[in-house]
Amino acid sequence: MPSGFAAYALAQLPPAPARVLEVGCGAEGGVAPELVAAGHDVLAIDPAAPEGPLYRRVTLDDLDDSGPFDAVVAGRVLHHVDPLGPALDKLVALAPLLIVDEFARDRIDDAATDWYRRQHRILVAAGAPPAAPDDLGVWRTAHAGLHSADVMRSELDARYETRDFEWRPYLYRWLGGPVTKALEEALIESGALQPIGFRYTGIARSG
Repeated sequence: MPSGFAAYALAQLPPAPARVLEVGCGAEGGVAPELVAAGHDVLAIDPAAPEGPLYRRVTLDDLDDSGPFDAVVAGRVLHHVDPLGPALDKLVALAPLLIVDEFARDRIDDAATDWYRRQHRILVAAGAPPAAPDDLGVWRTAHAGLHSADVMRSELDARYETRDFEWRPYLYRWLGGPVTKALEEALIESGALQPIGFRYTGIARSG
């Protein structure tokens, strides 16, 4: 049963079979296999994409498939695409529907940094060190050039009508740990942490 972003994407996609472009599938292959298993026709692109018939090792700029696609899926990609506007213009031309999984670097505040650091130390002490940075304050400074949530939403809103948007916990995805997600959700619910991740679905504006 698909979970996470794959489940969200499947809930937003039109009925199968739809032709779907996944942008930035990464070396692990993204959600393409789960979308194919649900009956969709998927092309997934990334310069580091795996081998296989679903994938092409190419950037969005160099993609020569003009579609049409029914939807584009982009997981944790838009925050570092520069320039973002022209990339979104190409996505609008390729498909009328955009489904996004993202996080907001600018929402990593002191409360998030402190909680993350404590959780990271607990997991290291338990013998399960995360494959993730140990200090979000250092990480945030080193990645100051990533797009903020406001920039991403502004560029999206210029081209798409919002069909769905939700803030979500995100730090647990870096930390791992058997109860980290539940802890982060509880702290967000209480107001002690603000959510950093978000999911978005937009429909291209006509004209």
